[in-house]
Amino acid sequence: MSAGRAVVVMGVAGCGKSTVAALLAERLGWDLLEGDALHPVANVERMAAGIPLTDDDRAPWLAAIAAWTDERLAAGRSVVVACSALARRYRDVLRRDEVTFVHLAGTPELLEQRLASREHHFMKAGMLQSQLATLEPLTPDERHITLDIAAPPATLAAQAAAAL
Repeated sequence: MSAGRAVVVMGVAGCGKSTVAALLAERLGWDLLEGDALHPVANVERMAAGIPLTDDDRAPWLAAIAAWTDERLAAGRSVVVACSALARRYRDVLRRDEVTFVHLAGTPELLEQRLASREHHFMKAGMLQSQLATLEPLTPDERHITLDIAAPPATLAAQAAAAL
């Protein structure tokens, strides 16, 4: 059985994580997890109310994403996960030898514009500043690539696939 691989498509709200992760998973034929789907209801309610999550709020969510990933890797499957993974300590929960982080980065102005145009999403535009403040740069010991979200999502998925 071949070993599975994992990609975590990460970044702040509005960067296109969900869209790029879905396109990348489709392109590669890998399993897809929208990390937000594993948030406990209390987390979604906090974010919908404009209240940033604490590390205690995030811990069970990150553990659930890691468990989902580990199950598939153990079965030899490859996965793409959409997850903000903003801080090193959060990425450390998700990091495995098989994981590559794809950081979708953009200007605050572009991110604000995208968030303002969203409808029916629990993450409000006003929370962008707290996410940008939480975002910690990836370091050389974290296997990663950084892509500029000014490019269309299909281009980003193609760039990510080529870099893998």
